[in-house]
Amino acid sequence: MTALRPRRLPAGWDNELSDEYEWIPLRLPPEITRIGASTRLSIEAEYRGWELTRVRLYTDGSRRVLLRRKKSPSKAVNGNRCVDQPGL
Repeated sequence: MTALRPRRLPAGWDNELSDEYEWIPLRLPPEITRIGASTRLSIEAEYRGWELTRVRLYTDGSRRVLLRRKKSPSKAVNGNRCVDQPGL
């Protein structure tokens, strides 16, 4: 299974970024089904506090998603990305 890596934001997605949230863009490869993606994102929401903000589906079947969560004073943040990234 392919590991998911943080990526740059698609055009136009950076307009809504707020400083009160941590943001992480991810790319989900085409071999991950919609149900599989939903399950993985649900686990991130339940155990790490990430919530789904945007999804973009591409013609090759891959997806770009943008996750966010409220900033916590105890987390070390580097720019808009948090050190504690999703473990998808």
